[in-house]
Formats: sequence, C-alpha cells, structure tokens
Amino acid sequence: MLIASYLALAAILFVIGLMGVLTKRNAVIVLFSLELMLNAANINLVTFSKMGLVPNLNGQVFALFNVVVAAAEAAVGLAILFAIYRNRETIDAEKFNLLKG
Repeated sequence: MLIASYLALAAILFVIGLMGVLTKRNAVIVLFSLELMLNAANINLVTFSKMGLVPNLNGQVFALFNVVVAAAEAAVGLAILFAIYRNRETIDAEKFNLLKG
C-alpha cells in the first residue's frame, strides 16, 4: 500500500474526530472523537516511521506512548463523566457549568 493512502486514512479519521469534538454535545461522543484523533496521529507516526530508508522505531515508540496516554485519558475522562452524571444527572457538555459557583 502506498504511503499516501495511509496518510489519507489518517486525515479522514482526524477530520471525523474533529467534527465530532466540535459539533456533538454528548460528552461520551466527544471522548470517542478524541480517541479517533489520537488514532489518526498514531497512524501518521507509524507511517512516517516506516517511510525512512533506515529502520527507525521512534515513531512506533511514540505511538505506543500515545496509546498509553489515550487509555489514561479515557479512564480519567469517564471517571469525571460518571462523577458529573451523579451530581447533575446529565452528560450534555453545554450544561457543565460546575465552575460558575
């Protein structure tokens, strides 16, 4: 497969994730969209790592760290959403006004 097709796939995934973050109100959908954006970045990292003439694992190592950060983000984000749902009984992102006092 050509490198351009991997980059096109990553761009499509990133745009879908960006549209989900910018347009959706449900916080769970926003978290899923962030995961799509991180996966698009992982595809780019691995693609550029494999593109070089000398085998270089730097992009793959960064992708692995990105997966670890994404897992931690999902766990912490879902825990925060559960806590907000217990207090506010909604997960609508526009109704998160916890800092207004």
